[in-house]
Amino acid sequence: MGHVVSWARSACVGFVRSCVVVIVSMLVPAVWAAALALGIWWAGNPWSWVPVFVLAGIATLALSRPVGRAFRFLVARWTATVIPAGYRQAEPVARMSTGYWWNGFSYSRTSREARQEQQWRIRWSDPATWRDLRFTAIAPVTAGLIAAIPPAAVAAAVLGFSRPALGVLGSVVAIASAPYAWRSMEPVAARFLRASPAMVVAELTAQRADTTVTQAAEIRRIERDLHDGAQARLVALGLSLATAEKLMETDPDQAKALLRDARVGATTSLTELRELVRGISPPVLTERGLVDAVRALALDSPLETTVSADLELRLDPPIESAVYFGIAELLTNAVKHAHASRARISIARDGTDLVVDVEDNGRGGAGPRAGGGLAGLGRRLAVFDGTCEITSPAGGPTRVRMVVPCESW
Repeated sequence: MGHVVSWARSACVGFVRSCVVVIVSMLVPAVWAAALALGIWWAGNPWSWVPVFVLAGIATLALSRPVGRAFRFLVARWTATVIPAGYRQAEPVARMSTGYWWNGFSYSRTSREARQEQQWRIRWSDPATWRDLRFTAIAPVTAGLIAAIPPAAVAAAVLGFSRPALGVLGSVVAIASAPYAWRSMEPVAARFLRASPAMVVAELTAQRADTTVTQAAEIRRIERDLHDGAQARLVALGLSLATAEKLMETDPDQAKALLRDARVGATTSLTELRELVRGISPPVLTERGLVDAVRALALDSPLETTVSADLELRLDPPIESAVYFGIAELLTNAVKHAHASRARISIARDGTDLVVDVEDNGRGGAGPRAGGGLAGLGRRLAVFDGTCEITSPAGGPTRVRMVVPCESW
């Protein structure tokens, strides 16, 4: 009896899933069927077919990426097989000294125009877009056709109600095929939606370029901070000391006052240099490793933050630095954007992988966007073959899992 109930439950679930696969895979064919019907209706004017099929082509291009995303979501939800999208990410637009905005392709008068043109160019030059478009043509005649067997059998059984043999045959086919028909979507999606080797190479090249740009920007920030802060104070300190030296014999009181100001300036410069060094690589991270650095970061955070971690964990310095600043970015986002009050950080090993979970009780709705901190975090981790998974429903909580393959020492 238990086997029968289990089979019935599996058949019901499989039938629903098969219907979902059919609906998603047939969206684009439905658009073209509607265009064909409209063209036949307007058959009196041959030119009427042109705008109809142009609109159908535009609709196909617009639907290709949502269909691909829907299949990736369904495969991940039903089979736990993750198929990376591999879409190109837009870089931040930059304002030039002329006042115009550069988006990597051309100049625009405003940042909004620059971002819009950048997104349009990236989307239609992205090989992943054409991969999704190819998939919308393949899915209906593969996964969609196989998934249509259970609903078609049920339809045959209902329509053949007056013919007992047809009704029984349709029922048997529907019950027997329902648990398995939808499963064809996984190999089809994995085969045609997975990034090709050329796309993987292009993505790695983009990641290396992004890392180079990030390093160059960090060097410019350090140079600017040194020039505007410590360097300016040290120059003023040197001038004060030179003036005090000249006044030592003629005006000792003024010379002493200048020396006192110089001492205060030296202390301020030392503090600024320490802050600058801490921003490049916190001393606790260098001396005591990732876990203690994250604990210190949690103590300085305005959030009520708990940290659970493997106390024996030590990693290569570049990985520790990337993970540390990734956690710092997430805590900053939790305070600034999510308006959270509590956070939880977990650092653990899973075989040869470092797994970091960061969760906050904020309002949710977080996600990677072009030029955003979360997108940059994902690219920085990808340099080390790491991943960043974000779960942030509206209303919260937000959970971010960073996974980096590594070896501790």
